[in-house]
Amino acid sequence: MELNENAQIDTSQVDDRRDSDGGGLGGIPIPIGGGRGGIVGVVIAVLVALVGGGFGLNAAMDGGDPAGDNTSLRQKCSADDALRQLDCRNTLYVNSIQAYWRTALPREFGEQYRPSRTVFFSRAVNTACGAADSGVGPFYCPADDLVYIDLSFYRVLAEQLGAQGEFAQPYVLAHEYGHHVQDLIGTEAQVRRQQQRDPGNANALSVKLELQADCYAGAWARNATGTADAGGQKIFARITEQDIQQAIDTAEKIGDDAISERANRPVNPGEFTHGSSAQRRQWFSRGYSTGDPRSCDTFGNG
Repeated sequence: MELNENAQIDTSQVDDRRDSDGGGLGGIPIPIGGGRGGIVGVVIAVLVALVGGGFGLNAAMDGGDPAGDNTSLRQKCSADDALRQLDCRNTLYVNSIQAYWRTALPREFGEQYRPSRTVFFSRAVNTACGAADSGVGPFYCPADDLVYIDLSFYRVLAEQLGAQGEFAQPYVLAHEYGHHVQDLIGTEAQVRRQQQRDPGNANALSVKLELQADCYAGAWARNATGTADAGGQKIFARITEQDIQQAIDTAEKIGDDAISERANRPVNPGEFTHGSSAQRRQWFSRGYSTGDPRSCDTFGNG
């Protein structure tokens, strides 16, 4: 993967709240056993919510933290070495993902794309979906239409899961923006209503939602080299098959079965919420091979 050094980084698509500690809130409860202690506990906490929709958050919160101050980020991302900086590269990934959907959503689904911001936070954050800490991993909150990520998560992804490739990062972000697309076209709300009517199939419906977001990420990846900044400069100079394999490898490592095995827990497909490694690989690959988000019908032809 090679980013275009001439591409302008639009930091207005990010809300940098890393100077805030989220009010010192304790975050969300871990939805499976094992507690927070030790490396295994932390990995479980991260993996349960990894590239998920943020639906386990405490909905008692009415709103999020105040908007951050992007001054430092804007200055950093205007410097000559901007692409060496993790936060600037991730901002450019966000720019590419949203540039893709700005064209693809009206073309493929007949809906206008409404941009979302990605919130960079550290340790903890308040959202319209509730209070969260870094342990939940990246998530999308449909109540405020924002993507949230503590960038230190990538260290967990690389060091504790072995997903070390650079392209794991835009894959994670593209998955979260897939949830934003589901929100915009009404899929997310429809699934939540179905889950309420049929709680026995709540997990199975969650899996379909997550796999569709994986597929949407694949569709973006196929088209990413065609995305450009506001001035028309291409954002990516190139994306290789090795990069795509890194995304597929990441998808496999965060399958529900792989998570259970890593945590030394029995593999129970009935408890899956995000899909197996094979399913996540399959649906990301389908999106990538077709480049068409309309092929991502996990609810019908999957």
